[in-house]
Amino acid sequence: MTQNLTNGQSKTVRHDLVARIFRQKLIKFRNVLVKGQVFGSVKYWLYSIESQKHGLPHSHILIWLTNTLRPNQIDDIISAEIPNSSTDKNLYDIVIKNMVHGLCGAFNCLSQCLKEGNCSKMYPRQFIKETQFATDGYPLYRRRKPEDGGQTATVKMKSDSLAIDNRWIVPYSPLLLKMFDAHINVKCFNSVKSIKYILKYVQKGSDQGVFAAHSSNNCIDEISEYHAGRYISSNEAAWCIFGFSIHE
Repeated sequence: MTQNLTNGQSKTVRHDLVARIFRQKLIKFRNVLVKGQVFGSVKYWLYSIESQKHGLPHSHILIWLTNTLRPNQIDDIISAEIPNSSTDKNLYDIVIKNMVHGLCGAFNCLSQCLKEGNCSKMYPRQFIKETQFATDGYPLYRRRKPEDGGQTATVKMKSDSLAIDNRWIVPYSPLLLKMFDAHINVKCFNSVKSIKYILKYVQKGSDQGVFAAHSSNNCIDEISEYHAGRYISSNEAAWCIFGFSIHE
């Protein structure tokens, strides 16, 4: 990215570079999952691309494994805990930077994840000593208390420093975090809900905006007054101009 910026350009104005680099990373990421078999042999894979309202793209990826993961295998490839900074400082820094759920509730009453005063992502989660499979097909990942061996960390929030524990960590793969140094939320599913979760991003279409145009006279024309406007960010427009796939 920096090598292709010229004359003091900011990366936020080079939507073409953002699209091309993200696609390169996506292809590399897919090859790591499928050919590298970091989670095991893959039977099928599916992904879709979504652009957030502030413009940056992200991908939802679903892979079917040849052999189903057992609860005692999940801890080897997926973690929801703060790493030990003394044994793996690199992973610790990446997790604190990318995988801490934006502190909400009592810490931030204006957080976007709050609905009726409660976190829609169900954070902070409950402490649990061992990973378990729940009845809805979503595992309950190990999140140990500090007195049971769990780690703690200090994060900065505006001008304050807050102490957090494993209840605020988003599940991740240590290997993938070290390879890509990005927010990569990894989950193990045992439910058909995961297919619906992926496909809804392909089918839901673009965001819609309704706006009104008022004339100076008193005549009301409902057709010209309301128009449906399609919301496309500059990064998404660049993605479409290049002809990159939104799902595969």
